[in-house]
Amino acid sequence: MRELFTIFGNPVSHSKSPLMHNLAFRGLGYSGCYSRYRLEDGSKLRDRFFELNIKGANITVPHKEEAFRACDELDNFAQKVGAVNTIVKKGDKLYGYNTDAPGFLKAIEEFKNIKKVLFLGAGGTAQSTSIILKDAGYDITILNRSAKRLTYYKDMGFKTYTFEDFQIDKFDLIVNMTSAGLEDDSLPCPIEILKQTLPTAKACVDVIYGKETPFLKLAKEYNLPTKDGSDMLLYQGIIAFEYFTDNKFTFEEIKEFMQKAFVL
Repeated sequence: MRELFTIFGNPVSHSKSPLMHNLAFRGLGYSGCYSRYRLEDGSKLRDRFFELNIKGANITVPHKEEAFRACDELDNFAQKVGAVNTIVKKGDKLYGYNTDAPGFLKAIEEFKNIKKVLFLGAGGTAQSTSIILKDAGYDITILNRSAKRLTYYKDMGFKTYTFEDFQIDKFDLIVNMTSAGLEDDSLPCPIEILKQTLPTAKACVDVIYGKETPFLKLAKEYNLPTKDGSDMLLYQGIIAFEYFTDNKFTFEEIKEFMQKAFVL
C-alpha cells in the first residue's frame, strides 16, 4: 500500500516539494505519493493530518509554530527553536522535526568570511535558522516590522530591532526570511534601510525560491553575490525524506533524484 505525504501551507500552489519527493520516491523505488494541501487555519493542522491518513508532512509558511504545537513528540532541536517543518506519524502520535535550519546552514557554506548576519523577518524559519547559526558561531541580528514577534529573540539573547528603531551597522550577509516578493513586488523592509545596509554587505540570500525577488534584484544593483532558497529547499527536503523513509537511503542517494526537480 502506498504511503501518503503532503505539504501544508498558505500559499502552497508554488511549492516544489511534491515534485522533489515524488521524483525521489520513484527513483529510489519507494512506495510513496506526495501532494500539497492549502491550509487556511493552522490550528486545524493536527486534525487534517489524521483525516487525510498521511504518514508524513512538510509545513511551510505560515504554520511552522502551529505545527510545533500539533506534535506529541519533538526532537531536541525542534524543541529548542519552537518551530516544526517536518512531521512523521508513528502509531497514533505525531513526531516533529526541523530540517529548515540544517538545510539553510548547508546552503550558505559557499559564502566565505561571513560573521555578522542580518535577518529580515522573525517568523518560524528565522526562529530555527537563527539558533543553528548562533550555535555555529555566527553573530545574528533580527529586524522585524513589529516588536511583538521579537520577544522570543530577545529572550534568546539576539540583537533585535523594528523598522522604527533600527541601528545601521555593517553586515556580511543579509537574508530575507519573509514571504515579501513571493506573490507581489514588495520588499522585506523599507528601501531606505536596504540602501544603507546593502553597500557594505558581502552577499544576500532570499529564502523564496524559483524567482528573482525584488530584494535580490536590488542586491544585484550593488553587485552582490545572491542566492535564492533553492539549495535550502533541496537540503531540507533531503533531510525530511530521510525522516519520512526511516533513514533507508543516504543523503547522496536522495539528492541524486531530488535535485532533478530544479532543472525540469
